[in-house]
Amino acid sequence: MSQNPLIPPSPDYHDHAKDEPGDLFAHQDPFALFADWLVMAKNKEPNDANALCLATVDADGLPDARMVLLKDFDEQGFVFYTNTLSAKGRELSTNPKAAMVFHWKSVRRQVRIRGPVSPVSDAEADEYFASRARDSRIGAWASKQSQELESRFALEKRVAAKAAKFGLGKVPRPPHWSGYRLSPTQIEFWRDRPFRLHDRLQFCRKNLTAHWTTARLYP
Repeated sequence: MSQNPLIPPSPDYHDHAKDEPGDLFAHQDPFALFADWLVMAKNKEPNDANALCLATVDADGLPDARMVLLKDFDEQGFVFYTNTLSAKGRELSTNPKAAMVFHWKSVRRQVRIRGPVSPVSDAEADEYFASRARDSRIGAWASKQSQELESRFALEKRVAAKAAKFGLGKVPRPPHWSGYRLSPTQIEFWRDRPFRLHDRLQFCRKNLTAHWTTARLYP
C-alpha cells in the first residue's frame, strides 16, 4: 500500500531527545507521578496542558470521544465540567464509566486513565462555575450543547437574550451544568522511546479502596 502523502513519515530518531536524568517512574503513588508529569507539560506545551481526550460509550455500546479540560484532581479522581444534557452527559448517565488520555506531544508522553465516573457535589460545581468568566457563565445558559443548531445567528441571539436577562446581576449555575469525577482503577504512564520501544508503567487496583499494584508493559 502506498503512503498517503497527508500522513507524516515514521519519525527519524537521529535527533530524538536524550533521556531525562533520574528515575522516570520515581513515585509509587500514581497521583504524585501525574502531578510531576503535568508540571513538566505545563512548562513545555504551548497551550492547554490540561487538555484530555474523554471517551464514553453510548446506549448502543458505540464509543464516543472528545477533548475536554481537566479542572481539578486529587486522590479522589480527575474532574471536568460540562452541560449534563450534552452527549457526554447523557452517555455518562447511562453508563457511568469513562477513559481519559492526556497526550503531551512536546514532552513525548501520555497518561491513560480508566474508571467509574460520578457527579461532583453541588458545592464544588457552584465554586468552579463562579470562577469562570462572566461570558462563559452566560454561554452555559445559552448553549443547548450537542443539540442541532440552525445557525450561528441563532446562538448569538440566545447569548444576547441571556445576557439581557442577567444584566449586571449574578449569573447562577444552570441546573443542567455540573462536573464529573473519574475515580481511576487504572492509570498508565507512557513515554516515547526510539524505534517504538516505549516505556510503559501501569497502576491498577481492583476497586477504589484497594491498594495499587504496578506492572511494566511491553511497548
